[in-house]
Amino acid sequence: MSAPDRVKISACIIAMDEADRIVPCLESVAFCDEILVVDSGSSDGTQDIARAHGATVIETDWPGWVKQKNRAAEAAEHDWILSLDADERVDDELRASIEALRDGTLARAETPRAYDLTRKVFYLGRWIKHGGWYPEWRVRLFHRGHARWGGVDPHDRIEHDGTTGRIARGHLEHFTYRSMEDQMRQMARLSKARADAMYARGRRSSLLAMLLRPTWRFFHGYVLRLGFLDGRAGYVVARVNAHYVFMKYAQLWERAQAEREAGAR
Repeated sequence: MSAPDRVKISACIIAMDEADRIVPCLESVAFCDEILVVDSGSSDGTQDIARAHGATVIETDWPGWVKQKNRAAEAAEHDWILSLDADERVDDELRASIEALRDGTLARAETPRAYDLTRKVFYLGRWIKHGGWYPEWRVRLFHRGHARWGGVDPHDRIEHDGTTGRIARGHLEHFTYRSMEDQMRQMARLSKARADAMYARGRRSSLLAMLLRPTWRFFHGYVLRLGFLDGRAGYVVARVNAHYVFMKYAQLWERAQAEREAGAR
């Protein structure tokens, strides 16, 4: 294949207040033909840092995870999209795998229009290898003419009209929470978004759900998915995941209570 026929890729990154983490993310996708950062109101200079590292920056509001990622894909210059969050990085092996695809397979008409990548999470000072956090396959490389972000916030996913390929070599590295305090803040935001979406779809909570669903989530992650093999970090992962489930159903119950109280006035 001649050089002009090489498929071009746009790296699309959504961000807000990521000044302390966005540089390694940007550096890890420097091999892409475009880097686009969609920023939703950072107050820490994330936008200027991104521009200084060669990224095109779009400053906008926050409409939710699904809409924001679709905004980024639609605004990109090229059809092939590599989608990341600002706390994620492409490792060297994954970069080589994507470059090999870009220089060959992606140009073929019969190629898959979406590709799974393996994501691994760095948490509490170590890579988590069990508990449902690894291996974690996620579609992050896709052709926007055949795929777009769907799902229900905050659990977005790529929906596409063809087969899914798999990039088996390399990892998307996720440097998740800065601290336990940061994690609790993010979990409160995520559980509320999920509870709001469930409520809008007619879902309701119950005491039984608040009792049993968190217990099952802990057992599933810590025992069935071998989270205990990750030591203390694995225990924390399982407990925090269970807490997220509890908060989701507790906030769902809270929404119903508030509506009943408002109707009684």
